[in-house]
Amino acid sequence: MLKWTVIFLIVAIIAGILGFGGIAAGAAGIAKILFFVFLVLFVISLISGRARG
Repeated sequence: MLKWTVIFLIVAIIAGILGFGGIAAGAAGIAKILFFVFLVLFVISLISGRARG
């Protein structure tokens, strides 16, 4: 999932450089959402790993 976040971030940066404002904003929004989903899943994985011992 982190791979998809990086892909959308790169698409947003390229679109922003080329002047496609709407596409850049959409890709950046998707990248932000995926990053936070990845972060939450990572924290849950750490907590469950510590609970098992």
